[in-house]
Amino acid sequence: MNARISADAPPLGAAARTVWGKTDRRGTSPVGWLPLWRHLADAADVAGQLWDHWLGRAARHRIADELPAGEADARALIVWLAGIHDIGKATPAFACQAYNLAERMRDHGLGYQRDLISADRRYAPHATAGHVLLADWLHEQDWADPHPYAVVVGGHHGVPPTDMGLRDVRVRPHLLGGDAWRPVQHELLTWMTHRSGAGDRLADWRDVALSQPVQALLTGLVIVSDWIASNEEYFPYLLTGSDTDRLRTGWELVDLPVLWRPAAAPASVDELFTARFALPAGATPRPVQRTAADLAETMPTPGMMIVEAAMGEGKTEAALAAVEILARRTGASGCYLALPTRATSDAMFGRMLSWLRQLPDTQVGRGDRDVRLAHGKAALNPDYDDLRTTSLPSGIGEDAGGADIGVHRWLAGAKRTMLSSFVVGTIDQLLFAALRSKHLVLRHLGLAGKVVVIDEAHAYDVYMGRFLDRALEWLGAYGVPVVVLSATLPAHRRAELMKAYDDGRLGPPPPLTWRDRGTPRIDPYAPLRTDLRYPLVTVSTDKRGATAISCGDSGRGIDVTLRRLPDDLPALVDLLRDQLTDGGCALVVRNTVARVQETAAALRTALGPDTPVSVAHSRFMAVDRAAKDRWLRDTFGPPGSTGNRPHRHVVVASQVAEQSLDIDFDLLITDLAPVDLILQRIGRLHRHPRADRPARLTEATCWITGADWSVELPQPVSGSRRVYQPATLLRSAAVLLPYLNGVPVRLPRDIAPITQTAYGDTPVGPESWQPAMAEAEARQRDEIATKESKADSFRLAAVAEPGVPLIGWLSGGVGDANERVAQGHVRDTDAETLEVLLLVRTPQGLILPPWIDGGGVPVPTNSLPRRPLPRMIARCTLPLPRAMTATDLIDEVIAELEQRHDLRAWQDSPWLAGELVLDINADGTVSVAGFDLHYDPDEGLRTTRATT
Repeated sequence: MNARISADAPPLGAAARTVWGKTDRRGTSPVGWLPLWRHLADAADVAGQLWDHWLGRAARHRIADELPAGEADARALIVWLAGIHDIGKATPAFACQAYNLAERMRDHGLGYQRDLISADRRYAPHATAGHVLLADWLHEQDWADPHPYAVVVGGHHGVPPTDMGLRDVRVRPHLLGGDAWRPVQHELLTWMTHRSGAGDRLADWRDVALSQPVQALLTGLVIVSDWIASNEEYFPYLLTGSDTDRLRTGWELVDLPVLWRPAAAPASVDELFTARFALPAGATPRPVQRTAADLAETMPTPGMMIVEAAMGEGKTEAALAAVEILARRTGASGCYLALPTRATSDAMFGRMLSWLRQLPDTQVGRGDRDVRLAHGKAALNPDYDDLRTTSLPSGIGEDAGGADIGVHRWLAGAKRTMLSSFVVGTIDQLLFAALRSKHLVLRHLGLAGKVVVIDEAHAYDVYMGRFLDRALEWLGAYGVPVVVLSATLPAHRRAELMKAYDDGRLGPPPPLTWRDRGTPRIDPYAPLRTDLRYPLVTVSTDKRGATAISCGDSGRGIDVTLRRLPDDLPALVDLLRDQLTDGGCALVVRNTVARVQETAAALRTALGPDTPVSVAHSRFMAVDRAAKDRWLRDTFGPPGSTGNRPHRHVVVASQVAEQSLDIDFDLLITDLAPVDLILQRIGRLHRHPRADRPARLTEATCWITGADWSVELPQPVSGSRRVYQPATLLRSAAVLLPYLNGVPVRLPRDIAPITQTAYGDTPVGPESWQPAMAEAEARQRDEIATKESKADSFRLAAVAEPGVPLIGWLSGGVGDANERVAQGHVRDTDAETLEVLLLVRTPQGLILPPWIDGGGVPVPTNSLPRRPLPRMIARCTLPLPRAMTATDLIDEVIAELEQRHDLRAWQDSPWLAGELVLDINADGTVSVAGFDLHYDPDEGLRTTRATT
């Protein structure tokens, strides 16, 4: 028995020892079942190990701070709750599932009416039954309100019980066993209470009003303890050996990675950045990086930092430096980096790995670090796949810093995304923390011990923003430090983000009372809504509100000339022909894939072979999209990092060119878009100093098209109006009007005034525009209210006051939704997303697309493909356009794709199960559900309605 476990635990009687907890589903156990007491003891012992060796200091403190004896109480509490989590199995409702074992229990006085129990047992799932049993037992110990504790037992299968669920059990007492079963239930509870060391602490815990965040953390820890203790590989169905030997063997087998404990930082910011990042020779941290690192050392913790600086100023490095400093100050043992898309997450993952390899631990040789790339296609990332398929190394690296890195097998399992220490993923994974869904507590448990970084914060719309605000509130309640990054964050959004975090960190502001009549209420966030300084770093204060610090820019300023261009393909052709006479690389950004493809086709025809035209958009196979991104970075990246930059080239791209691609063009033409996105696109223009720009293109010029500029009020093209709110486009045009009339945009100086004016409330633009703009803004306000209401229907409730149990916490949510379904609830879209596997049909059968590495290989459908073919097939995922996934069409599309191939043989493959195949002809064509499709590895997927 563990030395920390009380040695005076009372022995169990024969009846209590007959209660079964698990049966051997694999048929490998010589016993065939496991007594409940054995599983409870295993779970309790695992919980102790998790507390001692796996849970980070920040999460431990969050729990311990609410208990009278601090960490000693917290450890005893989690061991106790894990040790009684399955008490609901000591009931007829559960026991009757295994007839022979139940009859054995009957022989020891635990009788039941089999037909009656079988008819009603659905009303008493064992977690809910356990909640009732524990609450009643604690009532007998003079507890006034045991539910904040009992709900941990009630929620250990991922969903806390509801009031109705608890009532269903109470009005059917026969499901719990009544007087005949109560002595055994109390015996088990009493035994574990003494065994865990909780017996002397119950009286002190009785008056502690546990907060909802702590209830969630305890529930998450109980779930992890239960899952590990339920794994027959770690804890076999054997009753031989001591508790100590059984725990030692199981814990060694699961072999969870050790916690990161940040070492003391270098003496100066310059030394910190030199040690962690590959800076050019002689380079020093930029002003915004220096300011962020300095503030991370002095800001209140927990707290939030918002870094606003121009594109290319090194915000990512500033955030990683802040992560290290804040982790050292708060006890966080990892971080989560949230980005807008899979592509940006993939790009960030490599940068995080480089940083991790330079990140020291307080003690050399303690172990390795586990990482996770968190999005639906993570295994297709080559860096991640290399780590995922290689066992974790056993030792930390050099004592100068850095560690070996790997993906831990158990932590890489389903629903455990956030439990790894260092995670990079899409923003969806963070938004899921505010979505009412099963096993939400595991996501909260993972986040509670990290520093969270939110990149490209301007990229999230109103609907996603509702989930982000609620996620920030819960992060604040857990005491999680947060770093937000943006180049173009509207000032009102800066204030909203800080308020949401403070509502969790400090609790909601008190409601007004009659005493407040006539007293003006001060808005502590008002200064944030009017601060136009830039670059700007904003941090929490001890109370509500924030402190904003302006810092100098890096001197990398640039003046950009804006000009109008008619939305006319001949006009675009003439412009490019003229501007690229002496060579040069031009980027044309369109707001829809259809416009990308239409534009590229027209330019190729008009410009001829001397001016190559390429496209970049989201409608490529995963493997082709990855190759396209690499080609963009390699061809148009910073000087010295590229191969042969072409003499003349045109890239026509969708919004994929806006974010996290370090690419540099001599000329930019863009559709009218929200002003912050226009500025992001301008960030790809003259991004790096070059001595060899063509003479005609030495002045940075951005041409704005995608609108009819010939009328008094510019009219954005229809495709743009479908993608963006018309009111936002009109305000963008109005704010840019002075610059289109000759005033240069001076970056980064003008970023803040342009962005804040565009997203402010003050009327902008000529007087003649105002009636139409007012009408568009009224429609936008109505649509925003509708979106907010839609988001709230699945959004997690705000953090309640301490002592309110998590009963009904997830009611009305999305249940046990998979990632694709969950993503549909945190992103505002009228159509579902649907991805298919693109294969090529030949007379001999299906093959991998012949143009990819390893392509042309036959793909069997009547048998499971052999390794490594399943992974190669999975790399061929292709998103279908929204036109094919609209609500009234998607069922027909899926049905037709399912009829094309019988893929039952694939369902045992983790790579291929549940996937749909789109098989194209050798010429790239196929017709599906009334659509004609054509795929080309250079152009992507084209879709048109079939003609009848």
